[in-house]
Amino acid sequence: MPTDVPSSSPAASPDAPVTLSIDFPQRPLDRLSTGLRLLWAVPIVLLLATVSGGSTGAGGLLVVAPALMLLFRRRYPRWWLFWNRELLGFGTRVAAYLALMDDRYPSTEDPQAVHLTIVDPGRDPMLSRGLPLVKWLLALPHYLVLAVLWLGAILAVIAAWFAILATGRYPRALFHYVEGVLRWQLRVVAYAFILVTDEYPPFRLAP
Repeated sequence: MPTDVPSSSPAASPDAPVTLSIDFPQRPLDRLSTGLRLLWAVPIVLLLATVSGGSTGAGGLLVVAPALMLLFRRRYPRWWLFWNRELLGFGTRVAAYLALMDDRYPSTEDPQAVHLTIVDPGRDPMLSRGLPLVKWLLALPHYLVLAVLWLGAILAVIAAWFAILATGRYPRALFHYVEGVLRWQLRVVAYAFILVTDEYPPFRLAP
């Protein structure tokens, strides 16, 4: 009996620098885990906090270093991309767990139900030198929209919590809405903070 519906996640490209899909669970979700999710998530949230805070940049992501490297050398070291991509993948798995989209405990390295790809700009990327200095400002409209979308996502997760406790199922429409909000946020992060693309993020929830 299948446990999840695999979601196809196309490879990232300059035209679609970030792709995200989360497998929709076909099986009944664990009601006990769902009911106590905030309590059970404490250890993994604390672990994520230890690698996401402090001295490496904005929330653990390498942000200032890529901006300076692009400005002065027009280079993007590949290991910086790997760090940012793996940290975003881990954070997204934790977010999906908190959003009740998967009842498996988040792995620190295995993709599980979360399929995230981020374009590799290459060591000699065809990216603007100066644009990284203002991308965070250009993305301001997205911050405003995301504030509203995240409020909706919180309400959607609360509704899903009651639905799972009653039926064991996550309403599909709510699932895809929360998935779309996560996808939207990751596109903005890729553009404005980790700076892997000059393609302005689209205003849409869909892939």
